[in-house]
Amino acid sequence: MLAERLARIAPFHVMELAKMAAALEKEGRSIIHLGIGEPDFTAPPCVIEAATQAMREGRLQYTSALGLPALREAIATHYQSTYGINISSNRIVVTAGASAALLLACAALVEVNAEVLMPDPCYPCNRHFVAAFDGLPKQIPTGPAERFQLSAALVEAHWRSTTKGVLLASPSNPTGTSILPNELAAIISKVKQKGGFTIVDEIYQGLSYDQAPFCALSLDSDIVVVNSFSKYFHMTGWRLGWLVVPEAWLPQFEKLAQNLFICPSTVAQHAALACFSSEAAQTYVERKAEMKRRRDYLIPALLQLGFQVPVVPDGAFYVYADCSRFSDDADQFTRHLLHQAGVVIVPGLDFGEVGARRYVRISYATSIENLQEAVRRIGEFLASSPAGNAS
Repeated sequence: MLAERLARIAPFHVMELAKMAAALEKEGRSIIHLGIGEPDFTAPPCVIEAATQAMREGRLQYTSALGLPALREAIATHYQSTYGINISSNRIVVTAGASAALLLACAALVEVNAEVLMPDPCYPCNRHFVAAFDGLPKQIPTGPAERFQLSAALVEAHWRSTTKGVLLASPSNPTGTSILPNELAAIISKVKQKGGFTIVDEIYQGLSYDQAPFCALSLDSDIVVVNSFSKYFHMTGWRLGWLVVPEAWLPQFEKLAQNLFICPSTVAQHAALACFSSEAAQTYVERKAEMKRRRDYLIPALLQLGFQVPVVPDGAFYVYADCSRFSDDADQFTRHLLHQAGVVIVPGLDFGEVGARRYVRISYATSIENLQEAVRRIGEFLASSPAGNAS
């Protein structure tokens, strides 16, 4: 018999739309993908060469469950050079992607029937990571006034005797918004007062456009931070990420990593060492500027089409747009848009309940030319729908 917890794991609608789009493409339709959150850039040549060299030399054996010592040291140096934070490499756990990092964190921290607070909207897998260890994810309604993020006041209002921690993401998927440093400090302090844990997902932190580089570890060292080589470093399919954990917890995280994953991909780890080279660093700076250019094109274009963007995203590569002028059902709106205009965007129902029918997530992790064509198609689609209502 299958475990009862599976009933608490909802389907991922982003993937369902991707399947529909793939079927249409198979029929010969032209589809523009603004759905899945994957950079259109791939790993820089020096990163690919590092992987190739490791394979040529046969450096493919298991590594430590915590990751290659050289990679852990490189990540620690990255925190110093980018954020001015001194982090011991002993605190770094290299993982099979940020998903494995979040699974390890939840395995270590989430008790049976323990509540973990997170915002509504948020990345859907976050609540499923908690549920996978029989915890109770509690999504707290947020809106533009909170930048679609938790606040210290919301944490205080919703904390109960069964609450054990918070799971945050800054910048966030689906909204692209960050928690302002002062507010994040207040949240961490509040959770600490309650004796709880704080996990901060920073996989989009490298793609922050409107503020100086910032990391939650500069506020408090007794938190768990998650990061990844997927988004900023453009290594999505390589499945490599990392955790920074309090040093006293390291033996327990190592024990879990040994049993659950053995070790991350050895080839990916050798490749990732080249991410911190000067050649790769310059590539990432240029690509980040290109992502910002795309954002700065897309938001005014969406506003001109009639969408509302209540909070301008300061990071990641998403716009959380209000489509209620056109439809009272964002799910139906996105399906009609796909089939009639050949443009994939994602309804809010993946990310929570509060804005499920009102909001859509639009990814700008594609070329300016694709974005321009998508805007043209969406404009024609809206013009052809009675009163702009596509449902």
